[in-house]
Amino acid sequence: MSVYRNDTPAFVARAIESVTTLQSRRPDEVVLVVDGPVPHGLDALIESYEHAPESIFKVIRLPENGGLGNALRIGVEKASHPVIARMDSDDVSAPDRFEKQIDYMEKHPGCDLLGGQISEFIDSEDNVVGRRVVPCKREEILMWLKGRCPFNHVSVTMLRSRVIAVGNYIDWHFNEDYFLWIRMAEAGCDFANLPDVLVNVRVGADMYRRRGGWKYFRSEKGLQDYMLRRKMISLPRYCYNVLGRFVIQVAMPNSLRGFVFQKLFRK
Repeated sequence: MSVYRNDTPAFVARAIESVTTLQSRRPDEVVLVVDGPVPHGLDALIESYEHAPESIFKVIRLPENGGLGNALRIGVEKASHPVIARMDSDDVSAPDRFEKQIDYMEKHPGCDLLGGQISEFIDSEDNVVGRRVVPCKREEILMWLKGRCPFNHVSVTMLRSRVIAVGNYIDWHFNEDYFLWIRMAEAGCDFANLPDVLVNVRVGADMYRRRGGWKYFRSEKGLQDYMLRRKMISLPRYCYNVLGRFVIQVAMPNSLRGFVFQKLFRK
C-alpha cells in the first residue's frame, strides 16, 4: 500500500483494518510506502501502526513524492514474502479476500497473478453504484489485454519473483499496473481472476475526471504504441484502440465521460 499527502486518515485506517484485523486469513507483513511528506494526522496514524506491539508493518518513508509507480516498485522490492497483494489506501477489502486468493494460488501453483472483481461505492460503503467485471480465464484475460486492462489493480495477488523478473512496476501515468500486466503477458505468466468481488472501491466524480485529458490519453496511447511495436496487437486494432480512447478521454466532457463509464464499462 502506498499513502501520500492527500490521503484521508480515516479512509487509510479503514483500508488497513480491512486487510489486517478483519481478514479471515491475515497477512504476515504489511509494507506501507509513505510517498513523500504527509500531514501530522496521517503521520501519527502511520506511526501508531509502525510502533504497535508485535507490529507486522514495514514502513518505508520516501523523502519526496515520486508517484505511485515508483512507490509500488519500492514496496515490491522491500517485501519479505514470495506472495504479495496490492491494496489502495481508501478502499475496503472483503473479509475473506486473502483466504480465497491464497487458497486458489495454493491449488494452482503455476498462477503468477490473481485478481478478482470489484464493486464501487460513493460516500457510504453500502451505496454501491456499480461493479467492474473482468474475465476469469487466462485466454479471455489475454484477449482483453489487447484492448483494455484485464485486472482490477486493487484486487491482485501476485508472485513477487515474477513481478521483479519483468522489471517490476515502472512509473507510467495512471497505467503502471496495465504496463506491468502487458510485460508479464509477454513473459508468458499465468493469469486468472476470481469471479468474487474482492474489494469495494471508493469512487466519485474526480475518478472520471482523472480518466480524461491529454496527459491520460498520451499515457494510454503510449501503451498501445508499445503493444504495436511488440506485435501484441495489429495495426487495425491499434487504430481502433487509440481512436476510442481519444473520443472518451479528450473529446468527451467529464460529465458525459462519467455516464459512459457507468453504462458501458460497469455493471
